[in-house]
Formats: sequence, structure tokens, C-alpha cells
Amino acid sequence: MPGISYATIGSNDLEKAKAFYDELLGSIGWGTAMDLPTGGRIYGDGASMLGVLSPYDGGAASAGNGTMIGFSFDSVEALARFHARALALGATNEGDPGERMPGACFGYFRDPDGNKLCAYRIG
Repeated sequence: MPGISYATIGSNDLEKAKAFYDELLGSIGWGTAMDLPTGGRIYGDGASMLGVLSPYDGGAASAGNGTMIGFSFDSVEALARFHARALALGATNEGDPGERMPGACFGYFRDPDGNKLCAYRIG
């Protein structure tokens, strides 16, 4: 069945963003898939990718209002570790991990550029 395979996040400070995502995504086994000539970086786990880059149009990057990227986890404990790691790396808490509906746990944060991300476990 088709699914989302990649997403991109814009940054106005690529070096700071790459340091954040190197540590955060490295904590879940994701590595650098490629470095871009423009200074951005693509991360991946062999099935999914996340690009951290400057906007193509040359304008300033801004966090999307209503935009969010989710990372699925096999356990609530792994989700909570990922959320805590993001906060330790400078992310802003947008909602502690917790049950949002029966059998579904979510934790929210914003990266240093203000992009909203979610760690979740359903089931």
C-alpha cells in the first residue's frame, strides 16, 4: 500500500539544523543519505527520508502553520525517549507524550526553526 516516503523541512541556519537532526535522528538509527551542494542534508532509514534544506526559491524558511511531520514508534517508551532527546537538543515542547485517545500516544515538539514534529504510537 502506498505511503508517505519523505518530507522536507526548511531552515534558515542549516548548520544548527543539521547538528540538531544529526543527533536526534541518529538516536533512532537514521543516517545521512546525502549532503546537498546547497548545504542541506537528506536523512534516511532505508525506507523513509527527511530533508533539511534551504527553500528552493531563495526566500526565508518558515514553519508551516498546521504542518506537522510524525515519526511512528513501536513502543511508548521509545516515543518518550525520542521526545525527551529532542527537548534536550533544544526543541520546544508542544505536548508531553501521553494518551490522546484510547490506544494512541502522541508527543509533540518544535525544532529550533519552529517546525512541528510528532512522535507517536498507535496500538
